[in-house]
Amino acid sequence: MQLSIFVTINQNFCMQKVKNIILDYGNVIFMIDFMRAQEAFTALGIKNVDQFFAHKGHAPLFDAFEKGEITAEAFRQGIRDAADVPYLSDEQIDAAWNALLIGVPEGNHELLLELKGKYRLFLLSNNNEIHYQWIMDYLKREYQLEDNTSFFEKDYYSHLMKMRKPNADIFEYVLNTHDLKPEETVFIDDSPQHLDTAAKLGLHTFLLTKPDTLSALLKREKLID
Repeated sequence: MQLSIFVTINQNFCMQKVKNIILDYGNVIFMIDFMRAQEAFTALGIKNVDQFFAHKGHAPLFDAFEKGEITAEAFRQGIRDAADVPYLSDEQIDAAWNALLIGVPEGNHELLLELKGKYRLFLLSNNNEIHYQWIMDYLKREYQLEDNTSFFEKDYYSHLMKMRKPNADIFEYVLNTHDLKPEETVFIDDSPQHLDTAAKLGLHTFLLTKPDTLSALLKREKLID
């Protein structure tokens, strides 16, 4: 069923005039590695880490944190409880949680500026307080940027919106707020479950997985030259 949705959407893609692009952040613009976080959580004492935290699914603690329903302090306590190690420091937990964050590959920021010159461009990221702060510090340190706002008409982060993908409400909010027509909008993400919701709402969807790159996908689909 998932494959058939992608095939149907992409078969109709060339027949539509695309005016808007919505991009995920992790492993689309900014590289992340779930295995690094799994290894770091295991080192803290987490058992059955594949069930606790993985790309395709994770404990409810992470959903709540990404929706801004709990504070960073409550998240850290949840990690201590899961590891059954009450003396873990905030710094140890943050280091393990941030272990999956790698950075922006060379050329991606320039690519975003190129896209912004051709399309209405938006960011829609499942994020959280701890990762968000690390990323903002990284952008300032490595690129002398205060944030991502210069690349997008609007950048959206789940923990600030109190909504997260793959729930339909977060997509509907972006579409309605900016008066975007789904049939004129492309959504690119690395998670099939997120694309499934977007496709059901009528967006054109593309799955981006390694070793594919955002630049290669955009050129292949003739969204850029």
